[in-house]
Amino acid sequence: MLSQICLFLKNWFNFNLPKYIGHFSIKDGVIIPIDREVQGMEIQDDQYYRIVGSVFNDGVYKKGSEELTDEDFDGAIWPMAVPPDFLALVKDIEDWQKLYGGVDTQNMSPYQSESFGGYSYSKSSGGSSSRSDSSVPTWQGIFADRLARYKKI
Repeated sequence: MLSQICLFLKNWFNFNLPKYIGHFSIKDGVIIPIDREVQGMEIQDDQYYRIVGSVFNDGVYKKGSEELTDEDFDGAIWPMAVPPDFLALVKDIEDWQKLYGGVDTQNMSPYQSESFGGYSYSKSSGGSSSRSDSSVPTWQGIFADRLARYKKI
C-alpha cells in the first residue's frame, strides 16, 4: 500500500538522497550491485527504499523486512527518508481499506440506497470538494486533507 500511496502523491521522500542507477542482481532476497558506480550503495536497516526498473520487484520496501524475488535488472534504487507521521497515516489508510475498500463491503455496493425487511441505508453523495467525482468513497477522498501536505505536483 505504501507504494500505491507514494505513487498517488508523486512523492518518494528521497530528499536529495542519492539514486543508485545501474545493473543489480537480487539473489536469495539480497540486492547485489553489479556496476562499480553503485558498489558503495548504502541503505540502513529499517530504511525504506524504492526499486525502479525491475520486472518482479518494482515498489517500496523496508530493508530487513522485504521479500524480494530473485532477478537481474537494469534500474535504480532510491533510498527514502519517510517521516514517522506519514507512516502513521499509511497505517490508518490500510486499516480503512481493510474495513471499507473491499468489493464485498457496503461502501463498494453499486446501490446508493437499499431497503428491505425493515432495514434501510443511504450512501452519501460524495458532495465534498475533496472527494473524487465517484459517489463511492475511496481512501484518496477520505484522507485527502491529511494527504495534501505530502502531495507533490
